[in-house]
Amino acid sequence: MPRKIDPALRSPAVRLVTQHRSEYSTERAVHVQAAESLGVSRESVRRWVAQHEIDTGVTAGVTSDERDELKRLRAENKRLREVSEVLKSATVFFAEELDPRNR
Repeated sequence: MPRKIDPALRSPAVRLVTQHRSEYSTERAVHVQAAESLGVSRESVRRWVAQHEIDTGVTAGVTSDERDELKRLRAENKRLREVSEVLKSATVFFAEELDPRNR
């Protein structure tokens, strides 16, 4: 199970990469350096920077706000489906109870 990384590390990691990008020969090198200086994985830094670039409109993709909204809507959809199933079951139950043929 992956360990949870403090969200407060994201901002400094992104700032390090964006401010010092020009000092390194490759994007990977700046990610490695930022990751080592903050004690996180290079992949985490790479993903944080990529998401920051999407959120700020530098590259195309699903923003963090859109992803959060999608997650919320999926959870709401699931809950509404469950409620609908309960209501369907209740309707069948009460229809059988009120049917004069069952008396």
